[in-house]
Amino acid sequence: MHRVLAVVRSPFVRWAFLLGAVALAVVAVVGAWDELAAAAHRMPATNLVAAAAVAVAYVAATFLSWRAVLADLGSPLPLRPAVSVFGISQIGKYVPGGVWNVVAAAEIGADHKVPRARSLAGMALAVLLGTVSGVVVAAVCLPVAGADALGDWVWLAWAAPLLLVLLLPPVLSRLVGLGFRLLRRPPLERPLTWSGLGVAVAWSVLSWALAGLAVWLLATGLGLEAAPRTLVLLVGAYAIAWVAGFVVVLVPAGAGVREAVLLTLLAASLPHAAVLLVVLLARVLLTLVDLLFAAVGVLVRPARGR
Repeated sequence: MHRVLAVVRSPFVRWAFLLGAVALAVVAVVGAWDELAAAAHRMPATNLVAAAAVAVAYVAATFLSWRAVLADLGSPLPLRPAVSVFGISQIGKYVPGGVWNVVAAAEIGADHKVPRARSLAGMALAVLLGTVSGVVVAAVCLPVAGADALGDWVWLAWAAPLLLVLLLPPVLSRLVGLGFRLLRRPPLERPLTWSGLGVAVAWSVLSWALAGLAVWLLATGLGLEAAPRTLVLLVGAYAIAWVAGFVVVLVPAGAGVREAVLLTLLAASLPHAAVLLVVLLARVLLTLVDLLFAAVGVLVRPARGR
């Protein structure tokens, strides 16, 4: 098992997986280029601008969820330092390995007198909350969107109630304590509270709604029915696509995995070229928003710390 994990974690395997995902994406784009060009001409500029604005709000909601967790752990950061830590650390998502944004948050947070252990716990907990809430949101939204929307994801209906237990402060505090003991680190100074965790979860759930809305705006611009049912479908589809991309840590920011899941879930709602354009635009928009937050984080960071 250790040898298998060593191979999986090697930089060669991770970059090979990433290059493979990019190559497959290029093949898909080239194969449907004419249809993609026609779909791009049909996309209204208003939908694209609105989707970009909502994407900014989506990342802002994830930022506020992380900030609420960190405050509940005992390090309430003012807005400017919080934006600096969060914005710059998000670039770590694009490095294969799945942990570099957590490491970056710990190092940058130390400049603002946030203990590294607390930063690590805060970012890890924010990611865990996002993952659990994403599964729950998908488990609620996909069946509401239609009887066949769950498809191969029917296990979500069974997993969601069990995962909800993880969001209870006593349970989550014990899990964090166990993790710190396994890492031979001192325990957290204070346990998680119901109010602090509730705020963080609320922001996380809102972030999924905003992410789904951004993709919905792109899809409706290419012919998807602009109805509440399709909006609910896109919220659930994006949530579970993000979770799938997060679980596959071989590639940065779920590259390729997230798009493959979205393509599968939206295949019955739009022509293939339109779905392909939607998922590509969604990836580009969210990457640009991450870069925007990183740029703002650098700008608000004290000059001596840049």
